[in-house]
Amino acid sequence: MVEITVELPTGPTTVSADWSAGDSGQTVIVAHGAGTGKDHPFLTGFADALHELGFSTLRFNFPYVEQGRRMPGPAAHAIATWNAVVAFARAADPAASVWATGKSYGGRMASMAVAEGLMVDGLAYLGYPLHAPGRPDKPRIEHLPDIGVPQLFVEGTNDPFIQPISQFEDAVATCQNADVVWIEGGGHTFEVKGQKRPASDIGASLAPIVADFIRR
Repeated sequence: MVEITVELPTGPTTVSADWSAGDSGQTVIVAHGAGTGKDHPFLTGFADALHELGFSTLRFNFPYVEQGRRMPGPAAHAIATWNAVVAFARAADPAASVWATGKSYGGRMASMAVAEGLMVDGLAYLGYPLHAPGRPDKPRIEHLPDIGVPQLFVEGTNDPFIQPISQFEDAVATCQNADVVWIEGGGHTFEVKGQKRPASDIGASLAPIVADFIRR
């Protein structure tokens, strides 16, 4: 485990992260969802599977998790954290390309950071939270057209955060360069009714999808 310093508007803090070096010349940064941390089995399964495919991986916590809080802090804090972890990844392997991925909230915060100028080679969202469940009247899409790098949306067809799907497809259509991979029957954590699988296995199953996106 490593410690990364983050310059927040309220002053500097540190977040913990796990760095695993690979040999592909590509680094994948993995952010957690709002209600979990970097060590959730879904994320460790996803990152471990990517590492087995040769990628360097960096999983990290947002400051609110380090502080023992359950609810995310201001978006500015998450964006500052993304800037810090990308800087760490570039220092750890200066020749590697850097890709930002995240589960739900973590991916959305990455997209906001990139829209504000953070430089990465691409973004992959594991369940982009288009809106809160039942609140399609408040979509989180204003910044998406400002992102110039390739984007991949990995989405479950039964995810309540993107219903109705037609609204989600309209949002993706506003992006400059975006693809969608659908997980048939998947919910927000990619669980499929009638299929009992450990969260680590579910996360690992998404790694080849993201790996193919990066290699393209």
